[in-house]
Amino acid sequence: MRSMLVSDLDQVLAIENAVQAYPWTRGNFCDALDSGYLCYVDDIDGKFCSYSVLMAGVGEAELLNIAVAEEYQRKGLGRKMMHAVLQKAREMGFSRVLLEVRVSNRAAIGLYRLAGFSEMGVRRNYYRNARRSEDAIVMECDLHAGNAAENTLG
Repeated sequence: MRSMLVSDLDQVLAIENAVQAYPWTRGNFCDALDSGYLCYVDDIDGKFCSYSVLMAGVGEAELLNIAVAEEYQRKGLGRKMMHAVLQKAREMGFSRVLLEVRVSNRAAIGLYRLAGFSEMGVRRNYYRNARRSEDAIVMECDLHAGNAAENTLG
């Protein structure tokens, strides 16, 4: 895993557009990089397999985006990236990591629970587009609570 660069965005966007129902734009990723968010990529033999975007706050961080290329899904790479992100957040002194996830994204919810995230609440109609809206589950991972993520993901 290494820090994402602007020169990585073509490969990142190829993954994003293939696996996300409502993908980020190049502008979203550029804004994240320009804002100093913690953006990471991981590769296998030079081909990107996963990436993540973590926004640092005061004492906590928010996982804004994480994805695994379709051909690498179900091979443990999501767990690997999640473990690395949570470890980085711990090293930076954050007490917890927050995220929102679509209620329909069962695979992601399972990964987050495995990583030690628990549900905090629901944001009604959080995800909106021209066709419909969808609730978001708000989840948190307490980075000091028994290191659950290290035990299950590492």
